[in-house]
Amino acid sequence: MSNNKFKSVLASDTFRSIASAVICALVGIIVGFIILLIINAEHAPKAISVILKNFMYYRNNGKKLYYLGQTLVKAVPLILCGIAVLFAYKSGLFNIGVAGQYCIGIGISLWCALAWHLPWWLCLLLAVICAALWASLAGLLKAFCNVNEVIAGIMLNWISLYIVNVLMQNEVVMNVGKSETFSIRQTSPGSVLPTLGLGKLFHDNEYVSIAIPLTILVAILINILLKKTVLGYELRATGLNKHAAKYAGMKDKKNLILTMAVSGAIAGLAAALFYLTDVQPWKTSSTVPAMGFNGIAVAFLGELNPIGVIFSGYFIQHITQGGSFIDTKYFNPQIADLISSIIIYSCAFMFLFKTQLSKLIDGRKKKSEKKQAVPAQGKGK
Repeated sequence: MSNNKFKSVLASDTFRSIASAVICALVGIIVGFIILLIINAEHAPKAISVILKNFMYYRNNGKKLYYLGQTLVKAVPLILCGIAVLFAYKSGLFNIGVAGQYCIGIGISLWCALAWHLPWWLCLLLAVICAALWASLAGLLKAFCNVNEVIAGIMLNWISLYIVNVLMQNEVVMNVGKSETFSIRQTSPGSVLPTLGLGKLFHDNEYVSIAIPLTILVAILINILLKKTVLGYELRATGLNKHAAKYAGMKDKKNLILTMAVSGAIAGLAAALFYLTDVQPWKTSSTVPAMGFNGIAVAFLGELNPIGVIFSGYFIQHITQGGSFIDTKYFNPQIADLISSIIIYSCAFMFLFKTQLSKLIDGRKKKSEKKQAVPAQGKGK
């Protein structure tokens, strides 16, 4: 009985998806370790150990908890950007404009906090609404002008970056000399996300807030929306074949726009939940935030499952954060970013890994069945 259960687990799509994700992670870690060996073979084992340990690097339990909280805080936008990409992809759209929508969320949330001193919940709400409206532009172009959402998204990414740069280049919200926004905690304390005592669980880490439970809640709600509701079914059906969906009586154009709006809203939420913790300021930038693009890899590493994205987003951030603890005498801290990049790149081969793994498991299963069949035929004779 136990053997049958084991075989059923191996045959399940869930196991194969998880195994493929693990292979992607292992490929990144192994290749990263090889690069560390090439740079400095003597200290490479310790460096890879430090990267993988992250907050466990510290012996002091207080510091372990503090940096665990720091990793969770920085994983929030990555997870939500992954969910934003996932939501659009499940509905048949490739929202490469998440980076721009994330950018709009940053600009609106910080302006509302630093210039208007609005309460945190209103800053959050306005950021979500504006990001949703911004994403809707790509949806409208797709629905009424048949403009590819990838092209529209890329163009809107750069437009949003320049809009936010211009908006933030104001003495009301930014220290122009440093080209970075003021501290929300000092300028408008009421705009900072409440902690509800969560910070105390992580050795008084003031940046740990309701953003973490809200992220988990969003993942659960999106999972329910896509799998258990009529709206989710319609969005997925429209994505698979908008002509068939239209023939079935579904409003294809409305669903396309709605899909982009919801995806953009999640990206805006990601930005607001991160920047309203005041963990870091916005700096005038010449490049679109990488968070939106990293969300693509997180979505695929999480096997396009909202719950899986929580784990994949945390893992990527865990590796990245761990890189800040390596000895800079021998290695550049960006080696962790390199490992993350390799993992992200290997995600492109995830479906290949899954296919090959399925062939391997199914092949062994057929061989096992043949071996069992041979004695049975012998008994029959």
